[in-house]
Amino acid sequence: MVALAGCAGQNFGFLQKPGGNRGAPEQDARLAPVTESSPFIGGIEVPDEDARTVEEYDTTTPELRAAALETPEAGEGGRLGATIGSLGDPTEPGFWVKTPLVSEPVAGRVLYTGSGRTVQVQLLPSGGAPGSGSQVSLAAMRLLDAPLAGLPELEIFNN
Repeated sequence: MVALAGCAGQNFGFLQKPGGNRGAPEQDARLAPVTESSPFIGGIEVPDEDARTVEEYDTTTPELRAAALETPEAGEGGRLGATIGSLGDPTEPGFWVKTPLVSEPVAGRVLYTGSGRTVQVQLLPSGGAPGSGSQVSLAAMRLLDAPLAGLPELEIFNN
């Protein structure tokens, strides 16, 4: 019990119900926060609390999936680096990668060389140390044809 006393006030997300503690009170609890810098993260319905299958957790629309697979217009972005990806929180909808390769949210894309597929995503800072790996949304992992239970090596690009 003494060991647990040091954990008081800690946020252990895995102990919460899926969909719990989402967003500000004035926002619709069924929608993820809108982020202006990417159409691939905001306004997407969060999964139901009783979701159990991959299809129930991936609430992206076929239109969003098609848009995420499109090649972005040429810009000033470039390769940020390679990272080992793991499946992020499946209750967080959209196409995103939480990575130590960025310090602020930016539009980007991720390439999985195992399948040759590239997906446009919102790159979010993970706060982790360089080389600590990245978390990838369920929707992005599916479009990349990456193994959901694996640790694929990914290339991260800034748009």
